[in-house]
Amino acid sequence: MKRGNFFQEEHDIFRRALRMFLEKEAKPNIEQWEMEKEVPRSFWKKVGEQGFLCPQVSEEYGGLEADFAYSVIINEEFDRVSVGLVGVGLHNDIVIPYIETFGSDSQKERWLPGAISGDLISAIAMTEPGTGSDLAAIQTTAIRDGDHYIVNGEKTFITNGYSADFVVLVCKTDPKASPAHKGISLLVVEVGTTGFTKGKKLKKVGMHASDTCELIFQDARVPAENLLGEEGKGFYYLMEKLQQERLMVAIQAMASSELMLEQTIDYVKERKAFGKPISQFQHTQFKLAEMKTEINIGRVYVDRLIESHKNGEDIVTEVSMAKWWITDLVKKVAASCVQLHGGYGYMEEYEIARRYRDVAVSSIYAGTNEIMKTIIAKKMNL
Repeated sequence: MKRGNFFQEEHDIFRRALRMFLEKEAKPNIEQWEMEKEVPRSFWKKVGEQGFLCPQVSEEYGGLEADFAYSVIINEEFDRVSVGLVGVGLHNDIVIPYIETFGSDSQKERWLPGAISGDLISAIAMTEPGTGSDLAAIQTTAIRDGDHYIVNGEKTFITNGYSADFVVLVCKTDPKASPAHKGISLLVVEVGTTGFTKGKKLKKVGMHASDTCELIFQDARVPAENLLGEEGKGFYYLMEKLQQERLMVAIQAMASSELMLEQTIDYVKERKAFGKPISQFQHTQFKLAEMKTEINIGRVYVDRLIESHKNGEDIVTEVSMAKWWITDLVKKVAASCVQLHGGYGYMEEYEIARRYRDVAVSSIYAGTNEIMKTIIAKKMNL
């Protein structure tokens, strides 16, 4: 179906170039990267050389000053290769925008050029072992000591955590603040900081190519100049940027849904049972028709949100709706497509099996779907 008006000819050219690049440099290597539980730094460098890292950043720092539609294309095309390549989208559209918006000139000069070239990989550390979606309840502290902050605490489930050269850390600079969220700040912690260590790569059900680990801070001394924005404003900064993060999750889930349907349509036309392709059975046709309908409805809604977000509109409620509904949809599509593949759908050599395990976490990260419904209910004054 025809996409929104935000895609022009130059966007289509960009998409074709990116797809060709990924076909050559990523697709043949996914299996190896999944075994290693990490995308190699050499690939990040290649992505940067081609201009696919942080294209939205100002030309002053080496970016392209590209509009949001380019970020959409990058996330869609990386997802089409593997959900496990989510780390690039997180780097581009979730972590780096904090530096762009809240960083000082010297901070931007320090971190943005390397983030664009692929020399620096970023992560954001919110979740803690005892704290999930309740950000106000985090326990990691950063207490001012002269020209430094002394950081103590643990973070877990950190995407890009093992590879990251720097981490945007969500921490409490005022643990006694009331209400608690007013004590939260954002601090950039660099690899090599005394007292900052990384745990081993975590063993996940899916998304194996995406490195995920725990981060440990034991009296880590972080220069005060690494504070992003103002002390005590971190929670508000997070709320400002979570709209884009959750929209990105919906965009990726939408791309996965469409790809799985494409692959399943191709499969049922080739697979025969009782002397004819299983695509000719009414049950198969009805299941595919149902998926096609829901996917098209989701696509229209997500594209409308892309356009609204691109125009700078406040669509927190609508993005919360999209995040939970589309990620529920992608899991339903994955299960239906596995079923239509039969026994082969459970074999690792078939991409549908990998998608089935990879998309499962989409309803959990970036705020659980239950939290999304809570946000919607609050906006409804319930």
